[in-house]
Amino acid sequence: MTGTTLDDYTDRYARRVRGMTASEIRALFAVASRPEVVSLAGGAPYIAALPLDAVGEMLGRLAADHGHTTLQYGIGQGTLELRERICEVMSLSGIDVGCGASPEDVVVTVGGQQALDLVARLFLDPGDVVFAEGPTYVGALGVLQAAQAQVVHVPMDAEGLIPEALEAAIADAARAGRRVKFLYTIPTYQNPTGVTLTEERRERVLDICERAGLLVVEDDPYGQLGFAGDAPAPLRARRRDGVFYLSTFSKTFAPGLRVGWILAPHAVRDKLVIASEAQILCPSAYAQAAVTTYLSTMPWREQLKVYREVYRERRDAMLDALGDLMPEGTTWTEPDGGLFVWATLPDGLDSKAMMPRAIAARVAYVPGTGFYANGSGAGNIRLNFSFPPPERIREGVRRLAGVMEQEIAMRRVFGPVAGQAAGRRRGQAAADVPGPDLA
Repeated sequence: MTGTTLDDYTDRYARRVRGMTASEIRALFAVASRPEVVSLAGGAPYIAALPLDAVGEMLGRLAADHGHTTLQYGIGQGTLELRERICEVMSLSGIDVGCGASPEDVVVTVGGQQALDLVARLFLDPGDVVFAEGPTYVGALGVLQAAQAQVVHVPMDAEGLIPEALEAAIADAARAGRRVKFLYTIPTYQNPTGVTLTEERRERVLDICERAGLLVVEDDPYGQLGFAGDAPAPLRARRRDGVFYLSTFSKTFAPGLRVGWILAPHAVRDKLVIASEAQILCPSAYAQAAVTTYLSTMPWREQLKVYREVYRERRDAMLDALGDLMPEGTTWTEPDGGLFVWATLPDGLDSKAMMPRAIAARVAYVPGTGFYANGSGAGNIRLNFSFPPPERIREGVRRLAGVMEQEIAMRRVFGPVAGQAAGRRRGQAAADVPGPDLA
């Protein structure tokens, strides 16, 4: 097949491939990683806050002293030692033995992303419906679309997912004869909005799902990164039946190790292990040993406090900059934890159409359209504050505010269509030609 083109493969793809689309965030990485660009786009933790010398020594000893096991194959469920440490970590959030948190029911995964993919593989047939907050995590949309599921967004407000909207979505699906399999939710410091589901709503959402026979898939990567005291107890700490709890060490230790987990209802554990073995055979023994040793020998609880302080400072820097610099008509969330702020643009601005102009100004964000299965969200952007230092955050917001002011001015002169077209032409030219170092 020498000289083949993309068209030569199109008819050979499986039907499920049609649901696979490029992530809005991944598409930005090549540009956002340039040193002259202030990236408010990603969701990377600030790894430099770790004691990297001590971590490096720990990793070296693992290979030198225990290479015969850490560099070998492992078991599909993950090591017992790590699953025991995971239960200790979950107990900080209130998920303990009384909630059914047992090492027997923990399945170690390759990050939180594989955890979600395993749940999708177990429960979703093509055409099944999944409820998810609107907006929701872009990586979840990729998994669900690849599974050929239909994502129905349930609206949120400042208190999180709206229970009445969930009830209405369930009723609509029932009238249409559609099969809804589960609710996917990030109730604590949600990605992308930073909003936290209130105590009262947590109970109501669980009651609604229980009455409707819906499983709940709770994704909790940020729950231990709160800035104002303890977060509300996870959903899994309240109900053990029908709730799958997914989390990861990517935000609290090291994303490069790719270690996450699922706490599943006991009856499902074996199926998850079988599905994981079919997919990856076993999670990395070395990565598991690294996390186990970190949790067993290093002051990881104190490190959580360090992360909270770093991210609180950067959250405050972003909120201060937004308050000082954003054009009139811009609004944003004020998260109590996590990594993100969700901003709503002034009327008429389109976050996706505005992106080329932003890249020309050497600032990156994620357009809100990436967080909706139906392509809505053009009036929103997600801003990350965990990675850039406070002074870079302010500079990034200053550049973004300038882009928005230009867009507003062009729309006043040329109208919305001409203004967006001019912005795209200028942005493409700037992206193609290296600009000055504005770092």
